Amino acid sequence: MGQIAQRLSRIKPSPTIAVTQKARELKAAGRDVIGLGAGEPDFDTPDNIKQAAIAAIERGETKYTAVDGTPDLKAAIVEKFKRDNGLDYGPEQITVGTGGKQVLYNALMATLDPGDEVVIPAPFWVSYPDMVLLAEGEPVAVPCAQNNGFKLRAEDLESAITPKTKWLILNSPSNPTGAAYSHDEMKAVTEVLKAHPQVWVMTDDMYEHLVYDDFAFVTPAQVEPELYDRTLTVNGVSKAYAMTGWRIGYAGGPAALIKAMSKMQSQSTSNPSSISQAAAVEALSGPQDYIAERNAIFKERRDMVVELLNTCPGLQCHKPEGAFYVYPSCAGTIGKKTPDGTAVKSDTDFVTYLLEAEGVAAVQGEAFGFSPYFRISYATTTEALREACARIKRACEALTD
Repeated sequence: MGQIAQRLSRIKPSPTIAVTQKARELKAAGRDVIGLGAGEPDFDTPDNIKQAAIAAIERGETKYTAVDGTPDLKAAIVEKFKRDNGLDYGPEQITVGTGGKQVLYNALMATLDPGDEVVIPAPFWVSYPDMVLLAEGEPVAVPCAQNNGFKLRAEDLESAITPKTKWLILNSPSNPTGAAYSHDEMKAVTEVLKAHPQVWVMTDDMYEHLVYDDFAFVTPAQVEPELYDRTLTVNGVSKAYAMTGWRIGYAGGPAALIKAMSKMQSQSTSNPSSISQAAAVEALSGPQDYIAERNAIFKERRDMVVELLNTCPGLQCHKPEGAFYVYPSCAGTIGKKTPDGTAVKSDTDFVTYLLEAEGVAAVQGEAFGFSPYFRISYATTTEALREACARIKRACEALTD
């Protein structure tokens, strides 16, 4: 079809959404499928947040709001950044979008010119490179090996930076690996950035509150105040507050950048849902105690899944610091044959085999720019996870040389 824009040929549909959709279709056709592809908590949005939304509807807060967030929500975000991260922003330095994805996209569209480079540690969230491509930039993937906890080393960042580098995107804790940077690890990264004043840092802190084993979360501008004026600190309410469907993301950063992002948003979506914004005020300002309660459950699931996957022949699973994903290696299954004689040549082949043979839906490492691995979300019931791991083990044991 001649009418489709050339730029769309540079990107592909989200593989994680595709896996979730495939699992839904199989379930609808009567297959017993355990979906481990979705990146959303299985917990419900807390009642106090729901009630805040209902109250906003009853007060008639159903009109347009300011393009990039209500004054109340911006005030709550200012307070959150101060309380949790030691970062001081004014309301003019805050933007609110329809999910963290829009905030990231706005920033890239507002800043990238053709040929500008964006450094992205791999494994990466599937959308980063495609958003850079849509903005006519060039994604530069930097492989981060498992033996370094899937984290970016200072020397690898240094060698990836060129005169064309405009941004580093840093996601901690990470989707898909759960890897999170300690203070010292983050300091090593920020030291490199200090030496390259043209490079800005875009953080994706969406999983900030989902950390385990007394891990202390840090964000770049907090670790290195010198980077404050060239850092966009992005966060949202989706993961910590189980509000994925409410679609509220936000960021703090330099006022000129925030203004440019607002301009971008004014000509695309305009304001996020007024009701979702009222709910987000309560999420950020209300009680936070259920986060720790839910994290205790996530930690138990993580520990169980890591232990069970490490009993599967051909798999090897690293224990992550945060988020609700594990990213096991399936290198030991490559080259083996399935019971019907099909060769497993890649992580895509392996996850296809898991889905077809055992009804377990996971996402191939290829989607995250780092093979041969696959991602499992443990944001589902403990019983479902235990059964899924048993099926994965059975599938691995059925492979032959």
